Formats: sequence, structure tokens, C-alpha cells
Amino acid sequence: MKVRRIVANIETQDAAAARRFYHDVLGLDVLMDQGWIATYGSEEEMQVQISFMAQGGSGTPVPDLSIEVDDVEAALAAMKAAGFVIEYGPADEPWGVRRFYVRDPLGRLVNILSHR
Repeated sequence: MKVRRIVANIETQDAAAARRFYHDVLGLDVLMDQGWIATYGSEEEMQVQISFMAQGGSGTPVPDLSIEVDDVEAALAAMKAAGFVIEYGPADEPWGVRRFYVRDPLGRLVNILSHR
């Protein structure tokens, strides 16, 4: 048996808010939209990972999602321009990432990072 995909399922009644954050600001593609479910993603090949955390590192809370981007500064600027409040960072962490935390409009804490 081989795991082929891991999907994060987040409950919301506000699909438009999710689209604004994940599609409009982060640039994820709409892979599927059935009205009751919208799936965002990318055709890029990605590693399958799932993390179990006691804390978020550097004394931060555990984020609900971690999204690695190719340009953390551009993601930070896009979040600020869209009016999202940065809750942590940007910070260069001792384990080799630059990251910031932002809360999506659904209340989920999102860790946006790039490896240095």
C-alpha cells in the first residue's frame, strides 16, 4: 500500500473567504469546485508530509497548516496588501526556514515559509 495524497479538509460556510485567501492571495489553482467543496492546489510535484507537533517552534502556537512558498517575502507582501494581519514574524528560524504566521479568514493559523 502506498499513500498517494494527503488532503487537509477545513470546514467553512464561507467559501468566498477561502477563495480570496488561498486562490486570490496565495495563487493556488481551483482544482475542483462542487459548490459544497472547493479544492485548491497546484499541478507542481510536492512532497507528501504530515507533521505532529507539541508546539510551533520558537515559542509559537501550533499552526493548522504550513505552506511552503518559493518567495516568502512576496507572500508576506501579498498578505499585507490584502489586509491580513501577520501574527508572527517574519522570522529566520534556527532550523533553516524563514517564515511568518497569518490567520486565514476562517480562523486557521497558517505558517507560510521558505527554506533558506
